[in-house]
Amino acid sequence: MSATIPPPPTSNPLRRIATDLRTERRSGRAGRRLPPGPTNFSVSRTRAFARDPLQPLLDCYAQYGPTFTVRILHQASVFMLGPAANHYITLSHPEKFHYREGSMGDLMPLLGDGLLTLDGPPWRRHRRIVLPAFHHERLAGMADTMAAESEQALTGWREGERLDFYAWARRLSLRVAMRALFGLDPDASSRGVDIAAEFERALSFYGRDYFIQALRGPGTPWARMQAARRRLDRVLLGEIARRRGSDEGGGDILSMLLQARDEDDSALSDGQVRDEMMTLLFAGHDTTTSTVSFMFYELARHPDVAARLVEEQDRVLAGRAPTAAELMDALPQLDMVVDEVLRLYPPAWIGPRRAVEEFEFEGHTVPARTMVNYCSWASHRLPDVFADPEAFVPERFSPENRAQLPKGAYVPFGGGSRTCVGMRFGQLEVKVIATAVLQRHRLGLEPGYDLSIRQMPTLSPRHGLPVIVRPRA
Repeated sequence: MSATIPPPPTSNPLRRIATDLRTERRSGRAGRRLPPGPTNFSVSRTRAFARDPLQPLLDCYAQYGPTFTVRILHQASVFMLGPAANHYITLSHPEKFHYREGSMGDLMPLLGDGLLTLDGPPWRRHRRIVLPAFHHERLAGMADTMAAESEQALTGWREGERLDFYAWARRLSLRVAMRALFGLDPDASSRGVDIAAEFERALSFYGRDYFIQALRGPGTPWARMQAARRRLDRVLLGEIARRRGSDEGGGDILSMLLQARDEDDSALSDGQVRDEMMTLLFAGHDTTTSTVSFMFYELARHPDVAARLVEEQDRVLAGRAPTAAELMDALPQLDMVVDEVLRLYPPAWIGPRRAVEEFEFEGHTVPARTMVNYCSWASHRLPDVFADPEAFVPERFSPENRAQLPKGAYVPFGGGSRTCVGMRFGQLEVKVIATAVLQRHRLGLEPGYDLSIRQMPTLSPRHGLPVIVRPRA
């Protein structure tokens, strides 16, 4: 029998605020104290966190230690930073935390009930069904699609041209996700709907200010996001119905989701397949876009590192496209660069949870129902874990250096059973795109460019990544 999925938490901002404040008051009346930290109500702190949470988190770590409380907007949230905290939340005690009632629930109005927003038996069932789609042999087939789309996307680049590399990478990764994951033609307008444009329109809601996201009614970002979701649903549910009616098979993940059966021979419903499609479309392109963009930002600032990558590619590949096996095992310089980029700019930069029960960690008691977060972005920049943490040093991830890292020190994709199911897909795509670009061009930053980072829903350059295309020589 398939596991029953509980109803979604309310998306009404006023009800959520009231519920959170009631929970906190009950905890206070019961004598349960939160770990120390800045817990007064503060609009300026809320805006500071929305603009750049990294430095405030590092400051709190320096002042209060690895466990502290910060009130953001109305809500007092506990942050746990550092290797021990990451290990506790993701590996040793994951049963003490829920995703669905944490901030991941904010994605449900768009994504629905997929792997990012489920807990317990429903999550385990969905993961069992989805996981085979990302086995090595399937990834090898997807690499051909990634390479073909990268080739096409590079057509037309000219020496001296100025372009927004982030926007370019976003279009490319969305095309790859549509083709490799779902067998959809990104050039076709399905049922009068431009899937890529509608998905970007819907996702832009999560990049807005906290206070603007709370607005409801006609003309608000919320209303535009919901309208985009309805148009996307018309396409996705229509495609699901078409394939079920035709018994059409294929090598893409949508076909696999439709055919998959759990241990009790139960299948995913049309709505559940839709939710996993939306979840994978989000995770399958947003994180890749961010990682490959930050990678070329750092390579432009460190030409010596870029030169080592080119030397390795020339030696191993001699100008031809790489195989999936080579991308996974034969390019160690590229592996180290990708790992260091993910240390500095982990796309899924925060792991929001809600405590299922009261627990203790390093001398602090955290009450049940408290919002609890680990933050890979901050943990990866702690000077007592990574020497000179702001520096871009790929050699940190040589096999001998990596072996010396404490457990939980490096968690760009989470950890334990909730490690991102598409991690290898994303890493493979980043390497395919990076190799295609480096075999043809060099990229320089536009003069005067100053990187500013946006946090919602994943880390990305706030104002894009303007670059100048230069010849490879």
